[in-house]
Amino acid sequence: MATILRDLSYRYQWLYDSVSRMAALAVGGEARFRQLALQGLATTATTDVLDLCCGSGQTTQFLVQKFPHVTGLDASPLSIHRAKQNVPQAHFVEGWAEALPFTNDRFDIVHTSVALHEMQPDQRRQILQEVHRVLKPGGTFALIDFHRPTNPVFVPGLTLFLWLFETETAWDLLQTDLVALLSEIGFSPLHQTLYAGGSLQVIQAKKAIA
Repeated sequence: MATILRDLSYRYQWLYDSVSRMAALAVGGEARFRQLALQGLATTATTDVLDLCCGSGQTTQFLVQKFPHVTGLDASPLSIHRAKQNVPQAHFVEGWAEALPFTNDRFDIVHTSVALHEMQPDQRRQILQEVHRVLKPGGTFALIDFHRPTNPVFVPGLTLFLWLFETETAWDLLQTDLVALLSEIGFSPLHQTLYAGGSLQVIQAKKAIA
């Protein structure tokens, strides 16, 4: 069940943005947070990127500065409407992450920012399978999301944030080994980096070249 603050943060863009900025302070601010999963990713004149569960384009605006072709996808018509206004340089599609409306081997990079924690376990697996399908062989899946803190100092802050703004699916993600799940689906190699006392994880996973 969603909390009242969560509902309000999605209804009012200014509140959502304020919460995001405050949460990003743990890693040095929103600009750095939005680009953590993109570090080391190369680009060419033909690099094609999917911003999965793009919301109102908070990270898409950084993607279009780095990559020449960016598509954002979200299931919310309101979010897509806002994203088109916020980031007119990108192309946006309304659709479900569990059934991506794209052909096989389409994208060089699929990126998602703090979205997987909103999904039920079965739904999350479906999404990761779809990401694997639409990535080109050798393509990269880059994500940032919550992780169980390795430093106990960060436990109270993350716990309070989840209680105020998230649902039971976020707690489930803390118990999930995303690296193992991605490996099971077929991604290899995988690289995981932890930030903010382990409360955030960045994973870059490759789709193997056949």
